[in-house]
Order: sequence, then C-alpha cells, then structure tokens
Amino acid sequence: AAPRPGPFRAGELALAEVRRKRNAALKMLCRLAAEAVLTSPGGVLPHRDIIGQLPGQVLCTSRGARLLLRRPSLEEYVLLMPRGPTIAYPKDISALLTMMDIHPGDTVLETGSGSGAMSLFLSRAVGPKGRVLSYEIREDHHSLAKKNYRHWRSAWEIGHRDEWPDNVEFILKDISTAAEDMKSVTLDAVVLDMLNPQCALPVVHQSLKQGGVCAVYLANITQVIDLLDRIRSCKLPFLCERIIEVTHRSWSVLPAKIKLPYIARPSHWQEAHSAFLTKLRKFRPLLS
Repeated sequence: AAPRPGPFRAGELALAEVRRKRNAALKMLCRLAAEAVLTSPGGVLPHRDIIGQLPGQVLCTSRGARLLLRRPSLEEYVLLMPRGPTIAYPKDISALLTMMDIHPGDTVLETGSGSGAMSLFLSRAVGPKGRVLSYEIREDHHSLAKKNYRHWRSAWEIGHRDEWPDNVEFILKDISTAAEDMKSVTLDAVVLDMLNPQCALPVVHQSLKQGGVCAVYLANITQVIDLLDRIRSCKLPFLCERIIEVTHRSWSVLPAKIKLPYIARPSHWQEAHSAFLTKLRKFRPLLS
C-alpha cells in the first residue's frame, strides 16, 4: 500500500532524523498526539508542529536543531520499537524469508514471538489471505509482541490507504507441548527462533508439508551442531541444505575538503550482531 499523499495525522507514527558527527544519523520514533512533545538532544518539537506537515520536510526544534520528519519503514520500526528479548534483526529476517520462499496466502509457524519483529515481517509476506501462528512460552514476551504488532497495525491504518493484514495469531504456549494443536494445521514453512529448537522439531515436522522448509535462527555454531546432531540421532525427516552467517558492512561517503570530491571508507561504527541461519528441508523417508 502506498503512503497517503496527505500530511501527518494524529495517531500515526513519525520518524525524526537528525544528522550528527561523521554523518551518523540519530533516529527517534514517536506516535503523534496533539498535546505531546518530541524530545531530542537538540531541543524539543511539539507534535502539533508535525501534525499537518507533509512527510519529508525539515523542522527546527526549540534550540534550532534540524529534524527530518517522515514515516518509518518496517525495518526502522522493529529496530526502534520497545523490546524485551533481543530481536531478530532485519538483515537476518530478510535472509530467512528468502530461505523459506514464502508466498502470499501461505500458513507459517513461528516459535519464539520475542518482541514481534519476525511476526511483522511474516505478516507482510503471507498477506491478508495468509496466516501466521506465533508461539511463545514467556508471558511477558507474548504480551510485548502482541502490543508491538497492534501498535504498528493501528498506526499503519491512519497513514496508509490499505489496512495492514490482521493475520497473526499469538499463542502463549510451549510449542513442544502443542502436538494436538498441530494435527489440524498444514504448514507451508516454519521458522524457529528459540533456545532449543531441536525440542520443537518432533512436533512441527508432522504438520510441515513435504518439501517444506524449516528455517532456524541460532546465536552460535555450537547450537547449529547440537541441532543437526539431534536431527540425526532422532532420525527426523530433515535435510540440512544450507548454513549461513549474514554480515553487513556499512560505508561512509562524505564530501572531501581538499583534492578529491568525496571520501569513501568503511563506517567507524559497524553492526556487531551476527547469527547463524540454518535451512532444513522436510523429505519423505524411503520405505523400508
């Protein structure tokens, strides 16, 4: 859905961006309300001065700092939204979505709702005719994921022409005890983001369609080894197709003061977060 051509309205999300030293950007997310105030290191800016303005404009704070105001992307929202556990980062989520080859209308299972980052990206990928089942064992994470999802959806409806699909079912339950729930579900793909994903495989594999992909998000290579060892020892019907580590390298391109017009070099600040993404494919075992 394309952004509305009109100005900011009360109730939607706005992203304020200010440039700092070495061309670094400080981003601040706020939900617009007539009586609220945006507080930044460069001064304050009343929300009423933002409401009614078109996105893409630069406004000045009480101390003269220049803020670029615009609507946030989903990537920016998940990086700035309230979080409890560490989120799955957008760079990793993009790779996981590619691994699973999700299409509009698919039914996808997520274990480990966390703060709701993966849930939001899955919601967009499967579309209004699709379905996302998001299991979480911790009540605080479950509540936060639901809150962040509702927050994004309600703000989206104000700032965009189409509604964000209401297609995620958040379930407070240990997936390893959900075998009965899974009997009535056919899954196109599964994504596991939990401490011991090997505990979920015996439950979810029966509902995953033949040839379907189970993508697993793990913090270190030792966890990957434990996962593959469990698959082998339990003779689960999965083939490991791929194990990748997604890394990003940020660059800074700035006007030069002498001789060359620009200077390009790796940014002094790099994302240190890394994860191992494992792609498992369900297969039908040979009949003995």
